[in-house]
Amino acid sequence: MPVNPQMFQAFFQHILHLPHCRWLGISGDCSTNQPVITASWREDLIADKRTGTIHGGVITTLIDMASVTALAAQLNEFENTATVDMRVDYLSSPVKDKAVHVRGNCYRLEGQIAFIRSHCYQEDENQPFALGMCTFIHTPLSAAEKQALNAYMQQEQHK
Repeated sequence: MPVNPQMFQAFFQHILHLPHCRWLGISGDCSTNQPVITASWREDLIADKRTGTIHGGVITTLIDMASVTALAAQLNEFENTATVDMRVDYLSSPVKDKAVHVRGNCYRLEGQIAFIRSHCYQEDENQPFALGMCTFIHTPLSAAEKQALNAYMQQEQHK
């Protein structure tokens, strides 16, 4: 269960509505503190027309989004977050015509640094085609940032 479910839900929805996430058609499941981010296979997302392999940038985006949401599940309130380092190890290629899912797991918080593992899979979560390892930095919001965030959240509630 996320530390602050209401904040986590708002953060998760914000991530899904980022322009590049909307364009990719990203959806997700945030019912646990190990969120799953999903992108459906689409013809315009393939990198190699011969094999139908989805572009690595899509996989990288999914890993980044699953990782930052896994971090957010561990936080009491909104914070600034930034990806410091990311590594992707491909075990195989994702299969054509199947959605890609990435589950993030924030396994350690050390001061302002977060360490997140993720695994990328299609049909069977126990058969990942890639593994991700990310390091994030997170810092509390300033008073001005909190004020701007509150104004934004109120605006969003009235839509």
